[in-house]
Amino acid sequence: MMQNAISTLVQTSLRAPRDAAQSVINMQLSRDVLWTALALVAVLNTFLVLLVVEVSGPSLQLPSYFSRPLVLFILIAGLSVVYVHAMFWAGGMIGGKGTLMDVLSIVVWFQILRALAQGVVLVLSVAVPALGSLMSFVVAFWGLWIFMNFLSVALKLSTPWHSILVMFVAFVGLVLGLGVLIALIGGFAQGVTS
Repeated sequence: MMQNAISTLVQTSLRAPRDAAQSVINMQLSRDVLWTALALVAVLNTFLVLLVVEVSGPSLQLPSYFSRPLVLFILIAGLSVVYVHAMFWAGGMIGGKGTLMDVLSIVVWFQILRALAQGVVLVLSVAVPALGSLMSFVVAFWGLWIFMNFLSVALKLSTPWHSILVMFVAFVGLVLGLGVLIALIGGFAQGVTS
């Protein structure tokens, strides 16, 4: 029964993202559940990134922290937390009326959808590289459209297009947060190796 509900929500997210976002928000999950879910999704994303790095082999040149799962998890989880807060505050600046928990709930659900899509893209990329590349392109643009609608509902914005402004302002905050996180992680990684 739970599996059917999740499958239905996935299909609704792809076809009518505004309805799906409202359904997720209407679940009224507690703060603890949502933050824990965000941490679990960060674990899943860390695993997927490490899998992509492993499949890509030495041809993919990445920073050293991509070979350290704990450091990568801290980076992904930290950026997710910063981005959730940045979108909430940016939405408030342009008249959004949603709550932080509304934003968090749609981000958690979107990250789950994204992880599922990344898994499919990864399998296709290994089996049929050209099809995997095409699927990756489609997922990126469809994902953007879905997230615009999710964010519009969560922040109670008048149109999904206002979400682009929110994402841009939040991205600036994310870049600043990324600088701080990388500085902290660099110090942490240095402490681990010394």
